[in-house]
Amino acid sequence: MAKKLNVTPRKQALQSRSRETVDVILEATARILVKEGYDRTSTNKIAQAAGVSIGSLYQYFPNKEALVAAVITKHTDAMMELIRSTALRVAQLPLEASARELVRVMIEAHGIAPKLHRVLTEQTPRVGKTAYMEKVDDEAIRLVRAYLEIHRDELCVDDLDLAAFIAVTTVEALTHAAVLRQPDLLAQPHFVDEVTSVVFRYLSVPDGKSRKRTRLSA
Repeated sequence: MAKKLNVTPRKQALQSRSRETVDVILEATARILVKEGYDRTSTNKIAQAAGVSIGSLYQYFPNKEALVAAVITKHTDAMMELIRSTALRVAQLPLEASARELVRVMIEAHGIAPKLHRVLTEQTPRVGKTAYMEKVDDEAIRLVRAYLEIHRDELCVDDLDLAAFIAVTTVEALTHAAVLRQPDLLAQPHFVDEVTSVVFRYLSVPDGKSRKRTRLSA
């Protein structure tokens, strides 16, 4: 059985100077990952790019995998903070306006350093961050579920748990495909418009129609 890699930092940076050092190391890790790719990235290259000794790097991180895992956490936390703040801000807006804003922000969050996002997505299983990413996805679904509860009367769906899952997964899948295959789409407003249209038409009550969606017979 292959030995499980240790991706836990050796120690936490508590003092401001230590936090600055760790931030510099993680920023250098991100740059090297984008420039060199995962396989060609090394702790020596990262230390050199960060302007620190290899010994200083190893004070905080035991290996390359731990560095990449830390970059994944930092990058994802920045994305989720953007989504959390937006969900709170648009909670009382009408469905169409808030749906567009939430979609826009989810796309914008994936557009934070898209080249880095692509590399990190590819390496998430490799450095053991799959469970963490699943928790992040679950939080996004909970945020959307809470929003849908507020706007239940504007919806044509009854199962809000399922609706939140479908809405978040749809946006995630389309955005992820754009990151991997057509990253230029992330900066184009019509991409936001089209993804919003997909989600809004799924969730909203059609004009002049009954609130409840007719279910297809088996």
